[in-house]
Amino acid sequence: MIQKIDHIGIAVRSLAEARSFYEQALGLTCERIETVDSQQVRTAFYTCGEVHLELLEATDPESPVAKFIARNGEGVHHIAFRTDGIEAQLRAAESAGTKLINAEPVAGAGGNRIAFLHPKSTHGVLMELCAPSGDASTD
Repeated sequence: MIQKIDHIGIAVRSLAEARSFYEQALGLTCERIETVDSQQVRTAFYTCGEVHLELLEATDPESPVAKFIARNGEGVHHIAFRTDGIEAQLRAAESAGTKLINAEPVAGAGGNRIAFLHPKSTHGVLMELCAPSGDASTD
């Protein structure tokens, strides 16, 4: 059901400052900037091979990303896995004893449906499952 690593989410205080590094120092090109109201973030996406980098800037001081930065500073926030059946993947994870942050998928960047798995049950790594919005697979 997991197809690949889709993206790595990186929490930043300022998209403008972070973009400068990714574009000037690394030579990457920003594909799009998007506000994701359901997650209280603005995102900037870059492609590096088959994996995307998603820079995350909080739009609310009480958002999960703002709280993450307050606790940990800027850095890797999550790893996202592309799945072809997000509901089934959530059920499988929960059946295996994984604590879910999202029991059901929510709207994410790029028109994806997403759900997070709690790092307390994933060996300390916040994990995201993502699927295109047309994925309604329940097997």
